[in-house]
Amino acid sequence: MNKQMISPSYRPLYEQIKVLITQSLIAGEWRPGEVIPSEIELASRYKVSQGTVRKAIDSLAAENILIRRQGKGTFVATHSADVIKLRFLRLTSVNGQKELLQNEFISCVKTKADAYIAKTLQIKAGAATIEVKRLLTFSGRPLIYDHIIVPAAPFKGLNGAKVEECNGSMYSMYEAQFGIRMIRAEERLKAIGANAEAAVALGLKQGYPLLSVERVSYTYGDKPMEWRLGLCLTDDHHYLSELE
Repeated sequence: MNKQMISPSYRPLYEQIKVLITQSLIAGEWRPGEVIPSEIELASRYKVSQGTVRKAIDSLAAENILIRRQGKGTFVATHSADVIKLRFLRLTSVNGQKELLQNEFISCVKTKADAYIAKTLQIKAGAATIEVKRLLTFSGRPLIYDHIIVPAAPFKGLNGAKVEECNGSMYSMYEAQFGIRMIRAEERLKAIGANAEAAVALGLKQGYPLLSVERVSYTYGDKPMEWRLGLCLTDDHHYLSELE
């Protein structure tokens, strides 16, 4: 009996619909915070069953790309929503106490990508970038020295004034002012000693133990759009990661 061969590139139908929905998001057909068409409308549009569309939407919702709201429909997730505004910030007080989070602006300058940043952000070496440095405070106490680099072209107009004005989630500002939404991030953690710059910013002695969190954030289409290095003081805070 001949067995049907399945191509290695074969994708279940719901995953194909998921790709089509994502392409519409990339094209800006539905903006962050907007409701997308109903499952029935999408099923008609893509000529598939409503169940297939539902499975695709469930998968996108699990990735925080879409949000279901009972009785209201399905919306494009936005970083301005409280539930995900700070979902990439994992530093938490050991006693679980809620804290007032603010940031203190340090600098915003135009730079050029070195070989490492170019490879990380998938741009050419020497390409124009924007480098931001700021201090994140928890209830007035400086705990994270933040170093951020983004490609200049998609963030044209990003400057120190915009960073100071946002005074919170950079991702909310990226989304609102540049139409760029970060949907996932990869992080690498290691223990280091504070360098001179971080020590001054955090009010520590050089060499003081810090947690280094290197993060690359991606927008639709798995395109890297931001490199970030957070140097975290963890004397009475820890890094909380929820595993599913």
